Amino acid sequence: MSIFTSKHIILGITGSIAAYKAADLASRLTQAGALVDVILTPSAEKFIAPLTFQSLTGRKAFTDSELWGGEAHVLHVGLAHSADLLVIAPCTANTIGKLAHGLADNLLTITAMAMRDSILIAPAMDAGMFENPATQDNVNILQERGFHFVGPIEGHLASGLTGRGRMTEPDELLGNIRLLLGVNGKLKGKKIVVTAGGTQEPLDPVRILTNKSSGKQGYAIAQAALDSGASVVLVTAPTSLIPPVGAKVIRICTAKEMHDVVLEEAAGVDALVMAAAVADFRPKKVAKNKLKKTDGIPQFSLEVAPDILLGVAGMGSRKPGVVIGFAAESTDLLKNASHKLKSKKLNMLVANNISDPDAGFSVDTNRVTLLFPDGKQETLPLLAKAEVAETIIAHLEVLLENG
Repeated sequence: MSIFTSKHIILGITGSIAAYKAADLASRLTQAGALVDVILTPSAEKFIAPLTFQSLTGRKAFTDSELWGGEAHVLHVGLAHSADLLVIAPCTANTIGKLAHGLADNLLTITAMAMRDSILIAPAMDAGMFENPATQDNVNILQERGFHFVGPIEGHLASGLTGRGRMTEPDELLGNIRLLLGVNGKLKGKKIVVTAGGTQEPLDPVRILTNKSSGKQGYAIAQAALDSGASVVLVTAPTSLIPPVGAKVIRICTAKEMHDVVLEEAAGVDALVMAAAVADFRPKKVAKNKLKKTDGIPQFSLEVAPDILLGVAGMGSRKPGVVIGFAAESTDLLKNASHKLKSKKLNMLVANNISDPDAGFSVDTNRVTLLFPDGKQETLPLLAKAEVAETIIAHLEVLLENG
């Protein structure tokens, strides 16, 4: 289940040209399963109509006309007390100033005053306005009170100037929103190391020996752990994927680099999830210069790459509390997976048959079997990799609870 499912989010819109980005954000939140109530200030209505948001969310968009109407008994209190989070995006310097000094002269600011939970602000204004000492003082006041700020970012502004004032893009805002929604999850206070992607072993300065792993499953696991409140270190091989917001990201290329980083980062942590496709073999010798066709067909000798899970198994008292491994097999799936589970002394192993066209590498779905040391096995149906990740993290929560 998505962290957004049935969460009540109030999205406040203030008078900025960046209001068009808020429409995209409202749409994405709704598609993710959130219940989104939009509040527009009078200035925001000059840039975008309430009907836009009603069409995107399927729910009424509120304006100041409802503040004194018969929509509900004390509307702002009802909205605030039922909300899991208030997001003001875009948020002008004017609204930041009002919030900092307790001014509540419209439905949005009076709802913010009544909020009992988190408030996230995405500023949007000209760079000079954001850098103004008054604005900076107001931002500091709100941060000291527990308000969360995302952005603004550098870029081209409505004034024609370039500077720090653009509203953060919806993708990054979504990541920050889910980070706040999951902050008190079951893994709160736990540190999890997750590996992802396929390592790359150089043959020469240009060519590499690698595999088909996209990193999608590992990245999904890192996100699911963050959604559950964990502190996450993501050790990733090269990939085009964008890391989840909130994760500490360490980028590596080779199996040796991943081995060294994992043994350092995983020492004493609560859990390690080894979702990366780490090379089993690497060239004994790397050519210093690019190999040329004119020199004939090169011959490579291979050697065994460092075995990370074997190294983790030998960490003694520094070993992570829970270690979860992966086995991507094309033959004898359960036999090979069971052997790996035992030989690497794992608490759980996730096995998948990479010969299935709708599972394994590169695709967005996966079909896996979970294996446990007591012989228990759980075969999951074909699921989105995000759903597989949520299931893995749910099992991790139980493993940590049981010690």
